[in-house]
Amino acid sequence: IPCDMELKGLRYAVAVADRLNFTAAARDMNVSQPALSQQIRLLEEELDVRLFERTSHAVKLTQGGALVIEHA
Repeated sequence: IPCDMELKGLRYAVAVADRLNFTAAARDMNVSQPALSQQIRLLEEELDVRLFERTSHAVKLTQGGALVIEHA
């Protein structure tokens, strides 16, 4: 059973995947963008899967990220 931190990370990852924007997801989840990013980074480390490809202009789901989000 995932712990609260993993569940929070999954909720944040779904929010980012829905919006493909970390700032918008953080705003909609009522958390700071750095806190949201940290939770997603922790989830990626826990799952050993990179969920998102990040550039300065875009966010997109990786293939592994799509599988995680599908099951979230």
